[in-house]
Amino acid sequence: MPRRLPAPRRRRQLLDVALERFAATGFHATSMDEIAEAAGVTKPVLYQHFGSKRHLYLELLDDMVGQLMDVVTKATASAQGPHQQVEAGFAAYVSYMVERPQAFRLLFGGGSRRDREFAEAVARAEDAMAEAVAALIEADIDDTHRRVLAYAVVGMAERVLRHWEAERPAIAPEALVRQMADLAWAGLRGVRRV
Repeated sequence: MPRRLPAPRRRRQLLDVALERFAATGFHATSMDEIAEAAGVTKPVLYQHFGSKRHLYLELLDDMVGQLMDVVTKATASAQGPHQQVEAGFAAYVSYMVERPQAFRLLFGGGSRRDREFAEAVARAEDAMAEAVAALIEADIDDTHRRVLAYAVVGMAERVLRHWEAERPAIAPEALVRQMADLAWAGLRGVRRV
């Protein structure tokens, strides 16, 4: 008999188990039976929390986006100036992705990009990150220009981490953070109105 947990804790547990299963075998190859078994609950308990496998996956994507936004927002809010905000933001982003490689694979792996609904959830993540970055860019430019720069920063971080995840080059995550932050800072300092 599964241990009875309060609903919020059970939901968190189910999301964590689903993340592991989906990251290991992908959306289509993972069944709700496997997730329920790995979580130590019955399938009806799983369906009480999530109406379908698709609903579970979408909620999982949104959950990871929320967690990522929280860590980046907290890191940049506690920084002592613009340059420190850039570095703190990259450090939080890289740390989250390095500590949770399954989340990175789900958010930025090919599986979530091939399904329209999943791709839209990932696009919302990129939009949210870009909006957060845009709010931090202090330059005499219009909002459209600021958003373009923000998307460039987000795209750079995602692509660098994709490369790092796939190749595991001989570079520590801390060095990766400094290199990206240096590039972004140098680029942002040179921004001018066009």
